[in-house]
Amino acid sequence: MKHPKKDTAGPAPITVLDDDGPADGPVASVMVFNANDPSGAGGLTADCLAMASVGVHPMPVMTGAYARDTSEIADHFPFDDDAVLAQARTILEDVAPDVFKVGFVGSPENLSAVAALVSDYADVPVVTYMPDLSWWQEDQIDQYLDACADMLLPQTTVLVGSYGTLARWLLPDWDAPRAPDARDIAKAAQELGVPYTLVTGIPLPEQFIDNALCSASALMCSEKFERLEATFVGTGDTLSAALAALIAVGTELAEAVTEALSYLDRSLEAGLRPGMGHVQPDRLFWAHDVPEGELLLDAQDSDQPFLFDFPPNETRH
Repeated sequence: MKHPKKDTAGPAPITVLDDDGPADGPVASVMVFNANDPSGAGGLTADCLAMASVGVHPMPVMTGAYARDTSEIADHFPFDDDAVLAQARTILEDVAPDVFKVGFVGSPENLSAVAALVSDYADVPVVTYMPDLSWWQEDQIDQYLDACADMLLPQTTVLVGSYGTLARWLLPDWDAPRAPDARDIAKAAQELGVPYTLVTGIPLPEQFIDNALCSASALMCSEKFERLEATFVGTGDTLSAALAALIAVGTELAEAVTEALSYLDRSLEAGLRPGMGHVQPDRLFWAHDVPEGELLLDAQDSDQPFLFDFPPNETRH
């Protein structure tokens, strides 16, 4: 399916100067709400790099900041909700979004502010990513998850999260003899207003993991990957940002999920360890080892091993 765009005016025309002169036509834009991550693993860094890789214009709204290194999160400092709204509303007066992507915004107050804002853009899809919050205090986790379920999920088009995180959150009283599957999680999400759920990291035998996009009534697509022998950070933000960007350029949802998962897999294969901690996705893997003078990823003619298809924008990387 293709997600609807606003019936009002589309994104403002942007002139991009390159060797061939000005480029005509709009560039897809994604407004992303997330925290700053100084390690570069996740947060706004992951969002902007992944979205740039797909070829869309990110509009990052900083909701707070982590204190963290490449091993663990030590703390988080949320912005005031007025500061979050001021950032978003100011740029929205100038640039119309094609998609909203919501990561970790740090407080129930910020969730309420973001939910109120996106409700003013009812035709713009919302991709919500729920990260693992086990580093946080338990009472803060509960308040945050309750606020997200009450206020943001009713506005969400696609919910993204790992199997463990979503199952613990959405099915806390599960008592069936079998473990819940992705469809069970999607049904629980739909009861809160979410039509589509992407469940990642579903454990399979023989060192494989599955990733499934589901509605309450159907499995729409699934992609199996071999588990890599490393501990990664920043994968969820990378995947959800790529997915939001692909939706923004008009990719059908199931295809967007497949391409975003492929992009993440390639990023993990090229993963980097900038410090003494965990491995991070290399979201710019496609930019490496390109002979001088050649285009990196030309949408019309490329023999690079990975290529997105961008019909609306003819974007070059």
